[in-house]
Amino acid sequence: MSHLILDEIRIDVVRKKMKNIRLTIYPSTGKIRLSVPKRTSEKMIQNFLKSKLDWIKKHSQSIVNQNNKILNFETGEEHPFLGKNYPLEIIEIQGREKVKLEDNIIYLFVNEGSTIELRQKLLVKWYRKQLEAILPEMIAYWESVMHVKVEEWRIKSMKTKWGTCNITKKRIWLNLELIKKTKEQLEYVVVHEMVHLFEKYHNKRFYDLMTLYLPNWKEIRKQLNQIV
Repeated sequence: MSHLILDEIRIDVVRKKMKNIRLTIYPSTGKIRLSVPKRTSEKMIQNFLKSKLDWIKKHSQSIVNQNNKILNFETGEEHPFLGKNYPLEIIEIQGREKVKLEDNIIYLFVNEGSTIELRQKLLVKWYRKQLEAILPEMIAYWESVMHVKVEEWRIKSMKTKWGTCNITKKRIWLNLELIKKTKEQLEYVVVHEMVHLFEKYHNKRFYDLMTLYLPNWKEIRKQLNQIV
């Protein structure tokens, strides 16, 4: 992987086996990656990026603004869950702290004097629990459709990827941030990683399989990754 600077913006350039140029801005970090076919010339890369410069600036700034938003985990804030924003309501209690989604409100039941860090940790733990509850049925469904077995799946925080696949161990990792996306987008990542059990590389066979299982996968990917 190499990189170039365009109008003071760093863009990582990855050459790989693929047919079309793909531009991605990662919402979690704001990093910009341009994936191109191996034989793409430097001039073509430069011209493509210059044609997309306004788009890059617009979306990069939007992500910066979003990431710079200070969250205090207090009543009135909005937090995402499965593609929808929910207002947060803090309720002080004595006893076991917990999170509950009810009447389109995320309730944080916390002890008196709880800190921002503790509230955040409580919500992240709840996010993980929700994703852990959704994934078994979703993975089992696609195992039956694709006739393949996922030996193990795990959840972790990742900065630049929505998921990864260890083909040898038939293990997939999924980004915890996916619990904030729609179920359709979560399912796309699950299918994407499971297709890697058939095909390691992002080549024609891989994308043909994606189209076979999820005919609208390109549109879902675009919504998830903000891909041009």
